[in-house]
Amino acid sequence: MPALTTYQTRIIPDWVDYNGHLRDAFYLLIFSYATDALMDRLGMDSSNREASGNSLFTLELHLNYLHEVKLDAEVEVHTQIIGHDNKRLHLYHSLHLVGDAKELAGNEQMLLHVDLAGPRSTPFSEQTLGRLQAMVAEQSDLPAPACIGRVIALPPKK
Repeated sequence: MPALTTYQTRIIPDWVDYNGHLRDAFYLLIFSYATDALMDRLGMDSSNREASGNSLFTLELHLNYLHEVKLDAEVEVHTQIIGHDNKRLHLYHSLHLVGDAKELAGNEQMLLHVDLAGPRSTPFSEQTLGRLQAMVAEQSDLPAPACIGRVIALPPKK
C-alpha cells in the first residue's frame, strides 16, 4: 500500500509570500489538516474526542522545505506511520503536487495521546491501537522517508 493520502488543497493567494511561493507557516497548516484527517481515519474524530475526552498533542515536529510550491498549485499530503507505542504516534507527512511522486516538503511529527481532563498522557484505546497496527502492516513495504530522524546543527568547527 502506498502512503495514505490524507489531505488535498489548492494554494490560495493569502498563503503566498513576497517571494511568490507558499509561506512557511502554511506548509505546517496543510500538514496540520492532514494530521486531523489521520485522526479521523483512526476513529479519533470530533465525536470520539468529545465522548472520550482524549485527543492528540504534538510533542515535536521537523519540517523540511525541499522544493517551492507556487500559487494555485493543487497539492496533496501522503502520510506514513513510522511507529507507535501505547501513547505515542510517530508519523511522516510528505507534500506533493496532486498525482506527482516528487516530494515538495516533508514533516516528521511525534504526537502524544492525551486525556484532556488533566491534561495528561493516556494509552490509546484498543480500537485505535488496532487501527494503528493495521496501518503499519499495510504500509510495511514502504521505505523509510529520507528526511526522518534529522537534527538541526551547524557542522563542527575545524
